[in-house]
Amino acid sequence: MAAEAAEARFPVMGSAGHLFVVGGRGPELLARARSRLVELEALWSRFRADSELCRLNAASGQWVRVSAPTVALVRRAVQAWEVTGGLFDPTVLPALEQAGYTRSFEALPRELSAGPAPATATAPAPGCADIEIREDRVRLPRGVRLDLGGIGKGYAADLLAHELMAAGAEGACVNLGGDVRATGAAPGADAWAVAVEDEARPGTDLAWLTLADGAVATSTRLRRRWQRAGREFHHLIDPATGAPAASELTGVTVVAGVAHWAEVLAKAALIAGLPTGSALLEAHGVAGLLVTEDGAAHSAGLWERFVTWTPDCGGTSPASAG
Repeated sequence: MAAEAAEARFPVMGSAGHLFVVGGRGPELLARARSRLVELEALWSRFRADSELCRLNAASGQWVRVSAPTVALVRRAVQAWEVTGGLFDPTVLPALEQAGYTRSFEALPRELSAGPAPATATAPAPGCADIEIREDRVRLPRGVRLDLGGIGKGYAADLLAHELMAAGAEGACVNLGGDVRATGAAPGADAWAVAVEDEARPGTDLAWLTLADGAVATSTRLRRRWQRAGREFHHLIDPATGAPAASELTGVTVVAGVAHWAEVLAKAALIAGLPTGSALLEAHGVAGLLVTEDGAAHSAGLWERFVTWTPDCGGTSPASAG
């Protein structure tokens, strides 16, 4: 007999949240999970002046005492900067703001009329080399401010999936704006089914994947876009230039063990471009799909191991679990 499953959809962290919990206490655990996500968003939002992230950014040069989840997230962000050779860089916040991303995307006009467009290339991101972390404190160098939006959603999905299982769930799937973490028993199936949306054609899918326990994340420059003085901008900043990334890739999807790592590598690969990005995914032993501007999809690693359906195969895609 299949275990009972409960699900909920709601906006969170500037994205769409979708939670599945398998087990008899599903509705209770869903309510707890929603509350937990509200707590984490209050810690990490760069659009809330009272968040721990904003306090940290405002106190550059000084030690700031923060919660354990924030210390863990900053530590992971710094480690990600190190292992990707700076392709993933949380210190791009000033460049994001200069490009016009100064408020939550829901409130951001798609055409920014105030002020001239920034120069094509701004200063490179300062990087994470001098960020200091202790048990319950973090110190940013003067002039360094962090954006933890993408990795924050991935890490929140990881935390939530772990906490749901620890609280008695038989299985859980957490999808925060496309950062998916699945674990444990899937409802009515041996594994979780996850759709990879075709960002160039909303409402259609590039592939369907199955996961017994793992994560999927997609980074794309087609979703969060806006116009300014006749030029198009997006939120994925190349740390080397301080300008929106201009590689031939429009999107990268990564399958990894945990969601925040999948998110990091997807973003790093997109910024790097096709040859280097594919090599990066191969070097870190993850599976990926890299999509270029002409719509061509290039697989990396053991991507085909996870694929159960693609448009080329025909057939009908299964129902979404993520």
